[in-house]
Amino acid sequence: MAPPRDHAPLAERVEELLAAGGPLPIVAAGQPVLRHGTEPYDGQLGPALLARFVEALRVTMHAAPGVGLAAPQVGVPLRIAVLEDPAPVPEEVAVARGRVPQPFRVLVNPVYEPVGTARAAFFEGCLSVPGWQAVVARHAEVRLRAEDEHGRPLDELFTGWPARIVQHETDHLDGTLYLDRAELRSLSTNEAVAALWGGPTPAAAAAALGFDLP
Repeated sequence: MAPPRDHAPLAERVEELLAAGGPLPIVAAGQPVLRHGTEPYDGQLGPALLARFVEALRVTMHAAPGVGLAAPQVGVPLRIAVLEDPAPVPEEVAVARGRVPQPFRVLVNPVYEPVGTARAAFFEGCLSVPGWQAVVARHAEVRLRAEDEHGRPLDELFTGWPARIVQHETDHLDGTLYLDRAELRSLSTNEAVAALWGGPTPAAAAAALGFDLP
């Protein structure tokens, strides 16, 4: 009998994923890989396979579409994530949310820590929780430490929406979904958010649905 797939070497599992070509399947909430945390990356894939995997994450993120994607979201329990945000939103929304374009980045073994005590709350969604959004209060500024795909160290400050993306994706690597941090009274379908709560801030949703903002 063949060993269970979950016990296969990580490189073998990644090769199998990549063999199909195109965007990778995104794992939805309820699958254990999203809740068990990840292994630190320590060369398990090798440089060439890592480069192919990173490109597949990028393709999958663009196709979804999303602004970030973590390896567990495609079933791979490694501490790797990617992010990229062209920030195609109206100026009013961009200003309120601190949303500015972000270039493509690969985060290997990222960790973040808050800078100051300020928090900001906005509707947030997740490719692994399709169809829903909820308001999440997150640190307004964080310091991110990581490496890129070439092993070069990263040590950057992120504020506003980029800080939210960093927190969201790094949380995935710890087995945390945005719903764990969300104000559940705000939970809304994508359609409801578009129809009712599309303003720059969630103030109207807080008043109507009965929850507090920081």
